Formats: sequence, C-alpha cells, structure tokens
Amino acid sequence: MDILSKLRPFDPTRLQSRRTRLIRRWLAAGLLVLGGLLLAHPGLARGAPTVLAAHDLPPGTTLSAADVRLADIPDEARPAGVLTSLDAVEGRLLAGAVRSGEPLTDVRLATAPTAVDPGTATVPVRLADEAVAELLQPGQQVDIIAAPDQAAPASVLAAGATVVTIGHRQPATPKGPLVLLRLPEASATRVAAISLERPVTVTLR
Repeated sequence: MDILSKLRPFDPTRLQSRRTRLIRRWLAAGLLVLGGLLLAHPGLARGAPTVLAAHDLPPGTTLSAADVRLADIPDEARPAGVLTSLDAVEGRLLAGAVRSGEPLTDVRLATAPTAVDPGTATVPVRLADEAVAELLQPGQQVDIIAAPDQAAPASVLAAGATVVTIGHRQPATPKGPLVLLRLPEASATRVAAISLERPVTVTLR
C-alpha cells in the first residue's frame, strides 16, 4: 500500500478544536488563580468603604444624611484622610466646596463638630488680608467689616460672628483663605452678598 494513502487528510476543524480546548484550559486556570486571590484578599474585589458627596455642596454646608453616600472604592483610588463612616460627617460643616461624587476627606470639614444655634447660618467669607486670617482660631468672636468704596464708607456688616474654621489659601487668588463664620440669619444674607462686591475683613474681640 502506498505510504501517502495511509496518511490522514488534513482537517482544519481538528486544529481549531484543539486550539479552542487549550484556550479554555488557560482561562479556567486563570479564573482559579483570580478566585484564590480574591478569597485571600477580599478587599481586591470591592475596595473599602468611602464617604462620597451625594451632590454638589457649597462651603459652609451642615452635612446631613441626604448630602452623602457610602461606596466601596479601591485603595489606590482613595485619597489620604478619606472618611469611611457616614456618622463621621453627620452635622459637620464643610470648609470648602465639594463636587458630586467626590470623596470627603478630613481637611474638607471644620476642625471639630460645631453646635448649631437656632436662628444662625454659616457664611463663607474670603478675607482681603491673609495675615488677618492667620490670627483666627475656631470658636473666636469677630466683627465683620466691609472696606470703603466710592458708593459707601467702611461699615460693620455683623458683630459677634463666630469663627467656625479657616481654610487654606488658594494660589490662584490674591485674597486670603476662605473663613467660615456663623452669625444670625438676619445678617448672613447681607454679609454673603456684600462680600462678593467689596473687600471684607474682620476685627478680633
């Protein structure tokens, strides 16, 4: 019998089937290794609890349950000082603006929980003189002064405001750091409006 007649004809489907079996074996092995890693390190699967802003929040906001949410974020995506419990932010004041979905860190909050007096509001004010802001301490009493301009002389906008917290100076602005001040609601709107139009400072008591 001719040798060539004994050879099986080339079948491309058999080669494709063998290749498919090899790929499946490699995938199965990879899944087994990944499953073992996830069992040994559960944090790789879902990350760690992280407090996120539920919506855009302006500075001076007193945080409530509706303002935040908890999500699992991988460790490599979590910033330093991030908060991990909703209880840690309940009733706290924001020292700076926060975007929706942004992780909340310790530097975003006032230095300590602040009791909210009925009939008061917290107003963010950027002082014209950075040196004055450096003299302030949380809990200190100050008077808010508007600088003179062509239409009005210098005037006291509010007396006896309480310093809640002092933010960090932003290099992009020539003004001083943002300061959160708690004062009666009747004066809060006026202070917020005028501070947008005229330089504002404070006098210490």
